[in-house]
Amino acid sequence: MEKENKRHWETVYETKNPDQVSWTQDKPTTSLDFIHSFDLPKTARIIDVGGGDSKLVDHLLAQGYENITVLDISSKAIEKAKERLGENANKVKWIVSDIIDFKPQNTYDIWHDRAVFHFLTTKTNIERYTETANSCINGYLIIGTFSENGPLKCSGLAIKQYDESSLTKAFSEGFDKIDCLKIDHVTPFKTIQNFQFCSFKRK
Repeated sequence: MEKENKRHWETVYETKNPDQVSWTQDKPTTSLDFIHSFDLPKTARIIDVGGGDSKLVDHLLAQGYENITVLDISSKAIEKAKERLGENANKVKWIVSDIIDFKPQNTYDIWHDRAVFHFLTTKTNIERYTETANSCINGYLIIGTFSENGPLKCSGLAIKQYDESSLTKAFSEGFDKIDCLKIDHVTPFKTIQNFQFCSFKRK
């Protein structure tokens, strides 16, 4: 199944441009607002899980953040991000890995995940994710998933919807909730996807 997942996402990024996938954002305002709310120095260690071809890294670099890691299952997605960033790509640590196979070598002050966690639909994979998060985050966690009012699938794959209560419960062992909000994401196709975002602080 994990190899199938990797093949799926490599194909997506090999065959589609940013304006052809629903998750594209020119400026990930909600994510940036959460990151700024923690009031950490620009040396804070930040990991963007499933960051792939996301422009969050562009904005963080432009704002002077110095210690950014981007992880994605798709090497093609990371190649695209590196090409877009040019020389700035050398300022970022890039990791190609399925999140449920990820063995962190570092701790992180901020773990950001917009739309990876909701692809984990089995108890085992959800537990593997939360165990990894618990093991390497010593600061803050930002999670964005489809809400109970959002889509049931993304990129042809089934997802697990969350509301504030269920998302908080999923991370309750290691984290205290700070804030939650629902956000309408307008896709490049002008459709609406409702997201549940929550931020947490390490206990």
